[in-house]
Amino acid sequence: MADLKDPLLPPKLATTINVREAVNRPMGAGRQLYQGVDVLELKKRGQSLRSWIRVDMSGDSQIIEVDKFTMMRRCDLPARDLRLLDPLFVYPSTILGREKAIVINLEQIRCIITAEEVFLLHSLDSYSWNYVMELQRRLASTSVGEPGDAWQSDNFEVNRSRGSRNFDNDFRNNSSPDYLPFEFRALEVALESACTFLDSQVSELEIEAYPLLDELTSKISTLNLERARRLKSRLVALTRRVQKVRDEIEQLMDDDGDMAEMYLTEKKRRMESSFYGDQSLFKSIDGVSISAPVSPVSSPQDYRKLEKSMSSARSRHESTRSSDSATESIEELEMLLEAYFVVIDSTLNKLTSLKEYIDDTEDFINIQLDNVRNQLIQFELLLTTATFVVAIFSVVAGVFGMNFDISLFRVPKAFQWVLIITGICGVLIFSAFVCFFKYRRLMPL
Repeated sequence: MADLKDPLLPPKLATTINVREAVNRPMGAGRQLYQGVDVLELKKRGQSLRSWIRVDMSGDSQIIEVDKFTMMRRCDLPARDLRLLDPLFVYPSTILGREKAIVINLEQIRCIITAEEVFLLHSLDSYSWNYVMELQRRLASTSVGEPGDAWQSDNFEVNRSRGSRNFDNDFRNNSSPDYLPFEFRALEVALESACTFLDSQVSELEIEAYPLLDELTSKISTLNLERARRLKSRLVALTRRVQKVRDEIEQLMDDDGDMAEMYLTEKKRRMESSFYGDQSLFKSIDGVSISAPVSPVSSPQDYRKLEKSMSSARSRHESTRSSDSATESIEELEMLLEAYFVVIDSTLNKLTSLKEYIDDTEDFINIQLDNVRNQLIQFELLLTTATFVVAIFSVVAGVFGMNFDISLFRVPKAFQWVLIITGICGVLIFSAFVCFFKYRRLMPL
């Protein structure tokens, strides 16, 4: 099968470098990563090369530089799927299952997963390297811990040449119960990286938010209100990102067809078994036609009948086996997605709780502001009443300031009595207003 598969895939480029060497290399030497690029060939093709980190099933990693069309042919993807991974554009989180690959765009992780390898978009941040290291660690631990791997590697060629129908059942029985295909393990690491990244963002936001909100309740100032506004903007943006990841996982869990499409190892194994089954069938048919003592006239009819019966039986067997394996793969992937759905849902609940706390703080601040506003209105009401009482003195002064002659002007203590009577009247009027305000509940008792 390797001889047939190699002509279909483009040759691996020579401009590769080991990831561990790239991590351990100092910054000064990092500029020499891509000196192996053929500039003349690049100009001829008219396509810019893009750097990818390639991780195979054994955990070996390389940095390769390929153009867009080579990656499209290698992974059998349309151009719009590769556009989702373009770092120049901002796309929401997406998980797409295709015929030979899984396209993942989850926060900082942008990669293409096939049945044999992972192509991760190379970037300068640490999330890509953390993803590669975690995937290598899990692949190494899985290869050591699975008891059926040695049996599988020793007997795969023998069973494939014999066309054994019980090979799939023996493989499942000898494998560990926690076995996951390569694409599911890579998908699990991507989901874990995205969920961990979002959860860390939420934790940082919580550490900054709760002290600020507590300070805002005790001291309402313009600076604290501006910080709270920025905090709420970050909360809304982060909630939208977490909600998108949650919706994407939930959409995959609700669609059995999409989950079955993502089982790349099963589809590859089915294609290989059908190919070798066809070869063994043709060999058996040729042997029967040569050794059977039939007449030359009837041999073509017998040949066609035998071929038709064998093809129908093989198609029924393949459909039954594919339906059973699809059901099992859906269950495996559904359990995997359900675990990370719980994690991302918990992160979303944290954001919801934080949003509710912000809303409660806003309500408390509004209540405080309303209370202060009511106190100002009450003070203004008292001040207006006092101004009205003081205006009485102005009226009395205006009356006695008229240019006319009365006998009261010649009384020695008349001015004092006028002041006393006017003051008493003012106090009585002010007290009457205050009692009226309390009676109508316009002022606290």
